[in-house]
Amino acid sequence: MRDKETKVPNRYLVVLVFTVFITVAVPTPAYAMHISEGILPLPWAGLWYLVTIPFIAKGLLEIKKKSRQVPAFVPLIGMVSAAIFIVSAMPIPVPTAGTCSHPAATGLAAVLVGPFVTVVAASVSLLIQALFLAHGGITTWGANIFSMGVAGAFSGYFIFKVLTKLKLPLPMAAFMAGLVSDWVTYTATSFELAMGLGSKGQFFGMFKAILVAFIPTQLPIGILEGFAAAGFFVFVMNRRPDILIRLGVISEKTDSPGYEVYEKAT
Repeated sequence: MRDKETKVPNRYLVVLVFTVFITVAVPTPAYAMHISEGILPLPWAGLWYLVTIPFIAKGLLEIKKKSRQVPAFVPLIGMVSAAIFIVSAMPIPVPTAGTCSHPAATGLAAVLVGPFVTVVAASVSLLIQALFLAHGGITTWGANIFSMGVAGAFSGYFIFKVLTKLKLPLPMAAFMAGLVSDWVTYTATSFELAMGLGSKGQFFGMFKAILVAFIPTQLPIGILEGFAAAGFFVFVMNRRPDILIRLGVISEKTDSPGYEVYEKAT
């Protein structure tokens, strides 16, 4: 009886080890995040490099200027860059689009440190991912900077500015900044892919097809990113409002504690 009882578990163990070995040994397709290396034709890849250079240059000048005015600005940029790197390093494969879906975090970053500085932070994160994580690529670096850094940052910053001017609560404005930034990022990615890969007369059809392919994953991800942006904004505002005041994101408290008493600095 003991021999039979011991043989049965041993058989299961052999099957388990064999299954694990097959799972690890058999290669599975890998989907690189952002627009993968080599997808865009070189002329289009070069064009997006040229488009993003002025934004990066302006961002570097702002970093130099603001770091002199606010000593805590450089550590804040480091924190924002780390957040962009970590958040955008969580790819969800979208094989039909030839790329991956993922959060961006550039909307909230633009609210905190400004859109031009966010472009620089996104550029550094995307370069590290391309070099060491095989996410994105060197030839497509400019295109990825434009979609996630430029389009994502400026759309989030713009919607935040508009909503705060309309006197909406700051957490709601931060939520919309994260949401809109995420969706605009993937709209821009779809545009870049359609422009680079679509033949004459096929741009709109390909753009629509790629954009629709992103919807199943990016629709909920965008909503979740909105909630994350609102939560983080409230956290920073409650813990270190002085930093946001110095950066001109919010103004001084007026009459009672809580985020409702903060107004967008004019």
